[in-house]
Amino acid sequence: MICGLVASTNIFPSAFTSFSNLERPKKLLLQWRSSGPLPVHCSASSPRMSLATETEGAEPPLTGGSYDFLSATTSLTEKMLECPKKVTLVRHGLSSWNEESRVQGSSNLSVLTETGVMQAERCKVALSNRHFDQCFSSPISRAKSTAEVIWKGREEPLVFLDSLKEAHLFFLEGMKNAEARAIYPREYTTWREDPSNFSVNGVYPVQKLWGTAREAWREILISPGKDFLVVTHKSMLRALVCTSLGLGPERFRAVDINNGGISIFNFNTKGEAMLQALNMTAHMYSDYYYIY
Repeated sequence: MICGLVASTNIFPSAFTSFSNLERPKKLLLQWRSSGPLPVHCSASSPRMSLATETEGAEPPLTGGSYDFLSATTSLTEKMLECPKKVTLVRHGLSSWNEESRVQGSSNLSVLTETGVMQAERCKVALSNRHFDQCFSSPISRAKSTAEVIWKGREEPLVFLDSLKEAHLFFLEGMKNAEARAIYPREYTTWREDPSNFSVNGVYPVQKLWGTAREAWREILISPGKDFLVVTHKSMLRALVCTSLGLGPERFRAVDINNGGISIFNFNTKGEAMLQALNMTAHMYSDYYYIY
């Protein structure tokens, strides 16, 4: 994926208004002070190819042929969808337990901080040009509050799904990481270093999360509409990303998502996923909005 600037103040030469126009995009380190929003256009992996490859009444390859490869990804719905779909994933803003370095899990006691609200507002601006048919959110407070900030002013439904809840981490929840390491060294070390094998009384939270993530994908993708927003938690986002790409729970820590990070998936009518963008955070540092 290449992210290009499609509009700016006059600090940028016209030749750089879109990286998609370049034969060989180069990494640029840019510093600016802008009084207004700076749109960012995310294009496909080919410099000459737009992401807008889905067309009505047809089933084109979503990424210039990636679906021509056998088993590039697997169906998350096991049934045909009525149309290609796009799903934008957002991690909730900074929470009180994030700030205090506590293990959160499925607890509802960790709430959005003032910084977290500001991050949610930045997500709202970053996605302000995007129409969504529905927004799906975890009902847990920190995600629910983030979704409500982002979704404020929109008429489409805000839907809370239990399948988007965070993993339940039992007695570790609420403990500061340093305390958990000292009091439950074996369990905490397993959770940090071998999470797919972390278990409590025969329950494997991360392995269970994979099943929950597949359930969430099915609920979202079979819903009416083409374009969805999803607000949830880091561990659930890891599971959503990995299940969509066919990765098992042993790959849990292969993906990281920041507070307010935005990821984008395209789905063809077979329910197969294509990762378009992962953990975009430019909007956390400047007034960006994304066009995709």
